[in-house]
Amino acid sequence: MNIAATLKSDITPDGDDYGTVSRVIELITDDYRDQPTLDDIAARLKQSPTQLQKTFTRWAGLSPKAFLQAVTLDHAKRLLRQESLPLLETSFEVGLSGPSRLHDLFVTHEAMSPGEWKARGAGLTIRYGFHPSPFGRALVMITDRGLAGLAFSDDEDGRAAFADMACRWPNADYVEDANATAAYAARIFDPARWNPQEPLRIVLIGSDFQVRVWEALLRIPIGKAVTYSDIAGSLGQPTASRAVGAAVGRNPISFVVPCHRALGKSGALTGYHWGLTRKRAMLGWEAGKA
Repeated sequence: MNIAATLKSDITPDGDDYGTVSRVIELITDDYRDQPTLDDIAARLKQSPTQLQKTFTRWAGLSPKAFLQAVTLDHAKRLLRQESLPLLETSFEVGLSGPSRLHDLFVTHEAMSPGEWKARGAGLTIRYGFHPSPFGRALVMITDRGLAGLAFSDDEDGRAAFADMACRWPNADYVEDANATAAYAARIFDPARWNPQEPLRIVLIGSDFQVRVWEALLRIPIGKAVTYSDIAGSLGQPTASRAVGAAVGRNPISFVVPCHRALGKSGALTGYHWGLTRKRAMLGWEAGKA
């Protein structure tokens, strides 16, 4: 069975669901104060309201109106308040056992040694492939230890995304092998396969501080969000918010290591390496699954 083809047919039955959804998110974000209706949005995109509603709901699990409520800044601020759970440590303990929680990927991770990281990938073989995903074309990168990279491409050939990732480990050997990465792509974006019987193995390649930040991100449950200062405090370095923000921005395993759940001090949806629209899309998609 062609896993990649099956995934594509499941995720993008019309060929370009994410393209449509991303345009809807951008329009809603730009015109948030005007509260555009479904008819307004459909007219702007020159689509029928019924079809647009079906496409968006199929993709996100909730309507455009509900999605708007889920991804606005006010929603992000409500997430930060954690519904009467003021402590970061407490929020990490909430909702970790439900089958729809990203925590239940039961991600098993290991970090490369400082020496291996300093070698900038020397002696490491990284296989990569491009696959459809709910958030556009995904670049999946693996080593013999597990998933090492997950990025997103907005250009047809994927060169920009690949170059961005490859420059992190410039001394590695890169082999294009979509057959090897297809199984990872299918696992990552299928909530039905987020279970303890099939743990997802990832390998973190970064400095000691970066790895500690990425491990903190792994502890944020789906449907929750924290600030950079929260993460800094949990690491025992409360004044290191900027350094935490830099480490979050360098996270090489997007979505799985959920850097999209890290927000600015005010609760603002600050910049995301793969695009702010995609960050909103991820938060809204998760709101429909949580």
